[in-house]
Amino acid sequence: MKKEINFSTDTLEENGIVEYTDILFVLVAFQSCAAGLGNALADNGEVSGTSGMLLAFCMLIAGIVGVATRKSKGGGIVAGVFYLLGGLLGIVNYGSFSDLAIWSVLCFIFGAVFILGSLKMKKADKSNTDAAE
Repeated sequence: MKKEINFSTDTLEENGIVEYTDILFVLVAFQSCAAGLGNALADNGEVSGTSGMLLAFCMLIAGIVGVATRKSKGGGIVAGVFYLLGGLLGIVNYGSFSDLAIWSVLCFIFGAVFILGSLKMKKADKSNTDAAE
């Protein structure tokens, strides 16, 4: 028997993407601070530390938007766009901080899952919307 995967933002939250984003924010932010300090001390002109911090903040914003608007189709798309923006910032500027490429790919995956989940989200019934308020 084949189990169908349901891509809704409720499922995304239950599966932990949002929770992992909070943990990854802390990890990427500390790692990027260290990379930025290394870049400044080496005076090599790279911006991978700064790009990592921007990626980390994009992940944090996407996680907050994902939680706050988990019942909204548009909110999931906005969260996905923030993930994609963070991934783009990281992949373009990773330089010698090669972990940034890994975090960027992870952001691309999270962004794709959020956007696909939001596009496949069924429209809530009017009675369910009224009951929730």
